[in-house]
Amino acid sequence: MSIHPTAVIDTKAELDSSVEVGPYAVIDAGVKIGEGTIISAHAHVSGQTTIGKNNLIGSFTCIGFPPQDLKYHDEETQLVIGDNNQIREFSSMHRGTPGGHGVTTIGSNNLFMGYCHVAHDCIVGNHVIMVNNATLGGHVEVGNRATIGGMSGIHQFVRIGEYAYIGGMSGISLDIPPYVIVAGIRNELQIRSINRIGLKRAGFSSEDIRNLNKAFMIIFKTEDLLLQDALAQVMKDFGDCAPVARMVNFFKVSNRNVARLSSDE
Repeated sequence: MSIHPTAVIDTKAELDSSVEVGPYAVIDAGVKIGEGTIISAHAHVSGQTTIGKNNLIGSFTCIGFPPQDLKYHDEETQLVIGDNNQIREFSSMHRGTPGGHGVTTIGSNNLFMGYCHVAHDCIVGNHVIMVNNATLGGHVEVGNRATIGGMSGIHQFVRIGEYAYIGGMSGISLDIPPYVIVAGIRNELQIRSINRIGLKRAGFSSEDIRNLNKAFMIIFKTEDLLLQDALAQVMKDFGDCAPVARMVNFFKVSNRNVARLSSDE
Protein backbone atom coordinates (compact mmCIF):
# COMPACT_ATOMS: atom_id res chain seq x y z
CA MET A 1 0.00 0.00 0.00
CA SER A 2 1.28 3.46 -0.93
CA ILE A 3 -0.17 6.16 1.32
CA HIS A 4 1.17 9.70 1.33
CA PRO A 5 2.00 10.87 4.86
CA THR A 6 -0.38 13.83 4.57
CA ALA A 7 -3.40 11.63 3.75
CA VAL A 8 -6.04 11.26 6.48
CA ILE A 9 -7.52 7.76 6.66
CA ASP A 10 -9.95 6.67 9.36
CA THR A 11 -8.99 3.45 11.11
CA LYS A 12 -12.46 2.05 10.31
CA ALA A 13 -11.92 2.40 6.56
CA GLU A 14 -10.97 -0.80 4.70
CA LEU A 15 -8.33 -0.48 1.98
CA ASP A 16 -6.74 -3.27 -0.02
CA SER A 17 -2.98 -3.48 0.42
CA SER A 18 -2.44 -2.33 -3.18
CA VAL A 19 -4.44 0.90 -2.91
CA GLU A 20 -2.58 4.18 -3.54
CA VAL A 21 -3.59 7.32 -1.65
CA GLY A 22 -2.22 10.72 -2.67
CA PRO A 23 -1.37 13.86 -0.71
CA TYR A 24 -4.07 15.38 1.50
CA ALA A 25 -6.68 12.83 0.47
CA VAL A 26 -9.33 12.04 3.11
CA ILE A 27 -10.97 8.62 3.53
CA ASP A 28 -13.66 8.34 6.19
CA ALA A 29 -14.98 5.47 8.30
CA GLY A 30 -17.17 2.96 6.46
CA VAL A 31 -15.32 3.27 3.14
CA LYS A 32 -14.15 0.08 1.42
CA ILE A 33 -11.68 0.28 -1.48
CA GLY A 34 -10.60 -2.64 -3.69
CA GLU A 35 -7.24 -3.58 -5.12
CA GLY A 36 -5.39 -1.38 -7.58
CA THR A 37 -7.55 1.70 -7.00
CA ILE A 38 -5.85 5.10 -6.86
CA ILE A 39 -7.17 7.89 -4.66
CA SER A 40 -5.60 11.09 -5.99
CA ALA A 41 -4.44 14.17 -4.10
CA HIS A 42 -7.13 16.08 -2.18
CA ALA A 43 -9.89 13.56 -3.00
CA HIS A 44 -12.44 12.95 -0.24
CA VAL A 45 -14.23 9.60 0.04
CA SER A 46 -16.93 9.41 2.69
CA GLY A 47 -19.87 7.43 4.05
CA GLN A 48 -20.86 3.84 3.36
CA THR A 49 -18.99 3.81 0.06
CA THR A 50 -17.69 0.69 -1.65
CA ILE A 51 -15.20 1.16 -4.51
CA GLY A 52 -14.09 -1.84 -6.58
CA LYS A 53 -10.84 -2.67 -8.35
CA ASN A 54 -8.55 -0.52 -10.50
CA ASN A 55 -10.48 2.72 -10.27
CA LEU A 56 -8.97 6.19 -10.57
CA ILE A 57 -10.53 8.67 -8.16
CA GLY A 58 -9.32 12.07 -9.32
CA SER A 59 -8.12 15.08 -7.39
CA PHE A 60 -10.67 17.16 -5.49
CA THR A 61 -13.46 14.65 -6.08
CA CYS A 62 -16.21 14.25 -3.46
CA ILE A 63 -17.26 10.60 -3.41
CA GLY A 64 -20.00 9.17 -1.19
CA PHE A 65 -21.14 12.44 0.34
CA PRO A 66 -24.69 12.81 1.73
CA PRO A 67 -27.43 13.34 -0.88
CA GLN A 68 -28.53 16.87 -1.64
CA ASP A 69 -32.07 16.12 -0.52
CA LEU A 70 -33.86 18.04 2.24
CA LYS A 71 -35.72 14.85 3.25
CA TYR A 72 -32.43 13.15 4.11
CA HIS A 73 -31.59 13.08 7.82
CA ASP A 74 -28.32 11.18 8.16
CA GLU A 75 -29.78 7.74 7.45
CA GLU A 76 -27.28 5.04 6.56
CA THR A 77 -27.33 4.77 2.77
CA GLN A 78 -24.71 3.68 0.26
CA LEU A 79 -22.68 4.42 -2.85
CA VAL A 80 -21.39 1.36 -4.73
CA ILE A 81 -18.82 1.77 -7.51
CA GLY A 82 -17.65 -1.11 -9.73
CA ASP A 83 -14.26 -1.69 -11.39
CA ASN A 84 -12.03 0.15 -13.87
CA ASN A 85 -13.76 3.51 -13.65
CA GLN A 86 -12.12 6.90 -14.15
CA ILE A 87 -13.74 9.58 -12.01
CA ARG A 88 -11.85 12.71 -12.89
CA GLU A 89 -11.08 15.89 -11.02
CA PHE A 90 -13.77 17.81 -9.10
CA SER A 91 -16.49 15.26 -9.86
CA SER A 92 -19.03 14.33 -7.18
CA MET A 93 -21.12 11.24 -6.46
CA HIS A 94 -23.66 11.08 -3.64
CA ARG A 95 -25.12 8.25 -1.62
CA GLY A 96 -28.72 7.09 -2.00
CA THR A 97 -31.75 8.10 0.05
CA PRO A 98 -34.18 6.03 2.14
CA GLY A 99 -36.99 7.20 -0.13
CA GLY A 100 -35.15 5.96 -3.21
CA HIS A 101 -33.08 2.83 -3.70
CA GLY A 102 -31.03 3.54 -0.60
CA VAL A 103 -27.98 3.19 -2.82
CA THR A 104 -26.40 4.98 -5.75
CA THR A 105 -24.91 2.43 -8.14
CA ILE A 106 -22.07 2.94 -10.61
CA GLY A 107 -21.09 0.05 -12.92
CA SER A 108 -17.68 -0.65 -14.43
CA ASN A 109 -15.43 0.75 -17.16
CA ASN A 110 -17.00 4.19 -17.10
CA LEU A 111 -15.40 7.58 -17.72
CA PHE A 112 -16.62 10.59 -15.75
CA MET A 113 -14.69 13.61 -17.00
CA GLY A 114 -13.99 16.68 -14.87
CA TYR A 115 -16.75 18.32 -12.82
CA CYS A 116 -19.39 15.64 -13.50
CA HIS A 117 -22.09 15.03 -10.90
CA VAL A 118 -24.06 11.87 -10.12
CA ALA A 119 -26.87 12.55 -7.65
CA HIS A 120 -28.52 10.25 -5.13
CA ASP A 121 -30.15 6.96 -6.15
CA CYS A 122 -28.82 7.03 -9.72
CA ILE A 123 -28.06 3.77 -11.51
CA VAL A 124 -25.26 4.07 -14.08
CA GLY A 125 -24.42 1.05 -16.23
CA ASN A 126 -21.12 0.02 -17.82
CA HIS A 127 -18.91 1.75 -20.41
CA VAL A 128 -20.78 5.03 -19.94
CA ILE A 129 -19.07 8.32 -20.82
CA MET A 130 -20.07 11.56 -19.12
CA VAL A 131 -18.25 14.53 -20.62
CA ASN A 132 -17.13 17.55 -18.57
CA ASN A 133 -19.81 19.19 -16.41
CA ALA A 134 -22.50 16.64 -17.29
CA THR A 135 -24.98 16.27 -14.43
CA LEU A 136 -27.44 13.56 -13.40
CA GLY A 137 -30.33 14.52 -11.15
CA GLY A 138 -31.58 12.10 -8.52
CA HIS A 139 -32.92 8.67 -9.49
CA VAL A 140 -31.63 8.87 -13.09
CA GLU A 141 -30.87 5.57 -14.85
CA VAL A 142 -28.22 5.45 -17.58
CA GLY A 143 -27.92 2.38 -19.80
CA ASN A 144 -24.73 0.67 -20.90
CA ARG A 145 -22.46 2.55 -23.34
CA ALA A 146 -24.52 5.72 -23.30
CA THR A 147 -22.66 9.00 -23.84
CA ILE A 148 -23.77 12.26 -22.21
CA GLY A 149 -22.26 15.37 -23.75
CA GLY A 150 -20.54 18.17 -21.88
CA MET A 151 -22.60 20.62 -19.81
CA SER A 152 -25.74 18.53 -20.25
CA GLY A 153 -28.29 18.27 -17.46
CA ILE A 154 -30.48 15.20 -16.94
CA HIS A 155 -33.68 15.76 -14.95
CA GLN A 156 -34.43 13.53 -11.97
CA PHE A 157 -36.11 10.16 -12.65
CA VAL A 158 -35.19 10.24 -16.36
CA ARG A 159 -33.94 7.06 -18.05
CA ILE A 160 -31.24 7.16 -20.72
CA GLY A 161 -31.30 4.07 -22.94
CA GLU A 162 -28.26 1.98 -23.80
CA TYR A 163 -25.99 3.26 -26.60
CA ALA A 164 -27.84 6.60 -26.64
CA TYR A 165 -25.75 9.65 -27.49
CA ILE A 166 -26.74 13.00 -25.97
CA GLY A 167 -25.20 16.07 -27.57
CA GLY A 168 -23.43 18.70 -25.49
CA MET A 169 -25.37 21.40 -23.62
CA SER A 170 -28.61 19.44 -23.79
CA GLY A 171 -31.34 19.63 -21.17
CA ILE A 172 -33.15 16.31 -20.86
CA SER A 173 -36.49 15.98 -19.05
CA LEU A 174 -37.91 13.02 -21.01
CA ASP A 175 -36.78 9.41 -21.22
CA ILE A 176 -34.33 8.93 -24.09
CA PRO A 177 -34.73 5.69 -26.08
CA PRO A 178 -31.76 3.41 -26.65
CA TYR A 179 -29.57 3.64 -29.76
CA VAL A 180 -30.46 7.22 -30.77
CA ILE A 181 -28.65 10.55 -31.07
CA VAL A 182 -30.38 13.40 -29.22
CA ALA A 183 -29.62 17.08 -28.77
CA GLY A 184 -31.47 20.16 -27.55
CA ILE A 185 -33.22 21.55 -24.52
CA ARG A 186 -36.65 20.42 -23.30
CA ASN A 187 -39.32 21.43 -25.85
CA GLU A 188 -36.62 22.00 -28.47
CA LEU A 189 -35.21 18.50 -28.01
CA GLN A 190 -34.64 16.67 -31.27
CA ILE A 191 -33.87 13.04 -31.95
CA ARG A 192 -31.51 13.13 -34.90
CA SER A 193 -30.93 9.53 -35.98
CA ILE A 194 -29.76 6.11 -34.93
CA ASN A 195 -26.29 6.20 -33.34
CA ARG A 196 -24.80 4.31 -36.28
CA ILE A 197 -21.16 5.03 -35.54
CA GLY A 198 -21.48 4.05 -31.90
CA LEU A 199 -23.32 0.85 -32.78
CA LYS A 200 -20.78 -0.08 -35.44
CA ARG A 201 -17.89 0.50 -33.03
CA ALA A 202 -19.67 -1.65 -30.45
CA GLY A 203 -19.85 -4.56 -32.88
CA PHE A 204 -23.51 -4.48 -33.89
CA SER A 205 -24.15 -6.35 -37.12
CA SER A 206 -25.02 -4.46 -40.29
CA GLU A 207 -28.41 -6.18 -40.30
CA ASP A 208 -29.24 -5.06 -36.75
CA ILE A 209 -28.22 -1.48 -37.58
CA ARG A 210 -30.40 -1.52 -40.72
CA ASN A 211 -33.35 -2.89 -38.74
CA LEU A 212 -32.89 -0.29 -36.03
CA ASN A 213 -32.80 2.45 -38.66
CA LYS A 214 -36.01 1.17 -40.27
CA ALA A 215 -37.66 0.97 -36.86
CA PHE A 216 -36.46 4.51 -36.14
CA MET A 217 -38.09 5.79 -39.32
CA ILE A 218 -41.42 4.24 -38.34
CA ILE A 219 -41.39 5.43 -34.71
CA PHE A 220 -39.90 8.89 -35.16
CA LYS A 221 -40.57 9.93 -38.76
CA THR A 222 -44.08 8.63 -39.52
CA GLU A 223 -46.25 11.50 -38.35
CA ASP A 224 -49.62 9.91 -39.14
CA LEU A 225 -49.10 6.95 -36.75
CA LEU A 226 -49.97 7.06 -33.09
CA LEU A 227 -47.11 5.83 -30.93
CA GLN A 228 -48.86 2.60 -29.96
CA ASP A 229 -49.56 1.85 -33.64
CA ALA A 230 -45.97 2.67 -34.62
CA LEU A 231 -44.61 0.32 -31.94
CA ALA A 232 -46.99 -2.43 -33.06
CA GLN A 233 -45.87 -1.98 -36.68
CA VAL A 234 -42.22 -2.14 -35.66
CA MET A 235 -42.73 -5.36 -33.69
CA LYS A 236 -44.63 -6.88 -36.59
CA ASP A 237 -41.88 -6.06 -39.08
CA PHE A 238 -38.72 -6.37 -36.96
CA GLY A 239 -39.71 -8.02 -33.70
CA ASP A 240 -37.23 -10.86 -34.21
CA CYS A 241 -34.35 -8.33 -34.03
CA ALA A 242 -33.30 -8.20 -30.37
CA PRO A 243 -32.14 -4.52 -30.33
CA VAL A 244 -35.40 -3.42 -31.96
CA ALA A 245 -37.40 -5.39 -29.40
CA ARG A 246 -35.43 -3.71 -26.59
CA MET A 247 -36.18 -0.28 -28.06
CA VAL A 248 -39.91 -1.04 -28.19
CA ASN A 249 -39.87 -2.41 -24.65
CA PHE A 250 -38.19 0.80 -23.45
CA PHE A 251 -41.29 2.72 -24.53
CA LYS A 252 -43.67 0.20 -22.98
CA VAL A 253 -42.10 0.20 -19.50
CA SER A 254 -41.50 3.95 -19.27
CA ASN A 255 -43.13 5.75 -16.36
CA ARG A 256 -42.44 9.11 -18.01
CA ASN A 257 -43.00 10.37 -21.51
CA VAL A 258 -40.37 9.14 -23.97
CA ALA A 259 -38.82 11.67 -26.32
CA ARG A 260 -40.23 11.23 -29.84
CA LEU A 261 -39.50 14.57 -31.50
CA SER A 262 -37.31 14.30 -34.58
CA SER A 263 -35.42 16.45 -37.03
CA ASP A 264 -35.00 16.29 -40.79
CA GLU A 265 -31.48 17.70 -40.52
